[in-house]
Amino acid sequence: MSGPKYSYQFKVPSTAIDNLGHVNNVIYLQWCLEAAEKHWISKTDEALRDQYVWVVLNHNITYKNPSFLGEELEIQTWIESHSGVRSTRCYRILRIADGKTIIEAKTKWALLDGNIRRPIIIPSAIAHLFS
Repeated sequence: MSGPKYSYQFKVPSTAIDNLGHVNNVIYLQWCLEAAEKHWISKTDEALRDQYVWVVLNHNITYKNPSFLGEELEIQTWIESHSGVRSTRCYRILRIADGKTIIEAKTKWALLDGNIRRPIIIPSAIAHLFS
């Protein structure tokens, strides 16, 4: 199962640049987490977001090319798979000018009951939102 992609474009801000003159590696992780949150918000209402919360189990990022101040980038995210309480979300960040992949990443998430903060099997209603 691989769900449809959620994507948006943005310009690299000065706050993302490190002392080597390119985007700091940690910023890419931040952008991935922001994309995951935006995707979740785009598919759910406030009641569902109160009922369920996601927590990160691990991240894996492959850095392919640097990006620089002012460049237009596109971030894409999608759900690759889910089973039980876990879900694997993929990310790709592309430079719009030349189509080059900047990073590819995956995050394993676990779904928690929003009230008791304990793992809960991903309900089909949520799974269907992302497939």
